Parts: sequence; C-alpha cells; structure tokens
Amino acid sequence: MCPSKLSNILNDINTILVPIVCFGCNAHLRKGERLLCTVCRNSLPVTEYNFIDENPIDRNFYGRVNVKKASSLFFFIENGIVKNLIHNLKYKNQEQISGFLGDWYGEILKTDSGIAKIDFVIPVPLHKKKRRKRGYNQVDGFGKGIAHHLGAKFRDDLLLKTANTRTQTKKDRIFRWQNAQELYILNTVDILQNKNILLVDDVITTGATLEACSTALQQAKDVKIFIATMAVVPLF
Repeated sequence: MCPSKLSNILNDINTILVPIVCFGCNAHLRKGERLLCTVCRNSLPVTEYNFIDENPIDRNFYGRVNVKKASSLFFFIENGIVKNLIHNLKYKNQEQISGFLGDWYGEILKTDSGIAKIDFVIPVPLHKKKRRKRGYNQVDGFGKGIAHHLGAKFRDDLLLKTANTRTQTKKDRIFRWQNAQELYILNTVDILQNKNILLVDDVITTGATLEACSTALQQAKDVKIFIATMAVVPLF
C-alpha cells in the first residue's frame, strides 16, 4: 500500500476514534470541512467592509489617531459563531483558528484594489507574561496568514507591550483610552519610516488598544497605518 493511501486511512480512523467537531455548532465535521461545518461557515456575519469605501470602523478613529483605513472580517455578536471561534482561540488552546482566519481574510484582501502595498504586518502584542501563560499570541497566525497573501513581512518584534494588564472589555471608553496610553512602545523606529503598516488584532470594541498601538507606531516618520481585525463589535 502506498504511503499516501495509508495516511488517508489512518486519518479516517483517527477521525472516527476522536471526532472533529465544528467550533460553531459542535456538529461532527465531514470530509473536506475544516474547523467549521459548511452551514456555520455560510452563516458567519461577514462585514463586507473593504479598503475603498468608508465604514463605521474608519469613523470610529476619526479625531483620535491617523489611521488610513480600517476593516474587519466579521461582526462580533453575542452568542454567535464568531464569539465561539474567538473564545476557543483565546481560552481553549485552539491556536489553529488564528491561521484559519488569517488565510480567509488574506484571500479577500489580496483582491481588494483599495489596500496599499503593505510592507509590514504587525500584531497587537501580548505582554511576555501573558504570552508565556497562553503559549502564543492569538493574533500571530492571523497576521502571518494575511502577510503571506499580501507579500508582506510579518514582524512581531517591533511593537512591544510594557505591562501585563487585565482585560478591559467592560471598562468605558475614556478609562480604556487612559489605561492603554504608554502601554505600547516601539522596539525600533528606523525600519518603519516611510512604510505602510497593517496592524492586526482579534476584536475591535472601543478601539482604544488599536489607537494606543497606532500612536506608538507613529513615532516612525511618515509611517502609514492600516488596520485589519478578525471581528468588530457593531459600531452603529
């Protein structure tokens, strides 16, 4: 028996013994499905935002920080499939979800005529203690997938987080903004001068974290910042 056929048989046996289930509805995945069943994948709330037309995320940053364009792949809705995906990614050690979403969004962005030639894709960083505890930055795979499709360099060593803060999900915008300032610093400035940066994150709520990261990145002369995230809490 050839090695490829043997490998397929072993994979099929493994799937029977340890069924792979959909992260959206927990149904068993069929052959050819990955992470999500076809029904859940087709049910995802895609924003259809692009890098040409103005959208609510763009308006969210007006008057706060100079972001050239911002977009998200999905809407983040309470008790929805996207929330299940992000929860499993961040808290259930399912790191592969990050790359899955990065590849998905990268395929979309590479056909978006509005996006500029991106030089660097930079993830919102985790503090080293939180990264060590989780084992990975949940945004890295997402950023790497997008960078691959855009022909950009992925760099997770240029933007650093200086303090290990607790989640700020339920804090109001002003408190979040004040708490986020000076949490992020550039490890180097010269390499980013005159470059187009795509800053990536998981979910946009108030935008305070992305604002603080963008402010830090703008220490580099003539840097242009774009934003892409996995999801956004509806801003309208």
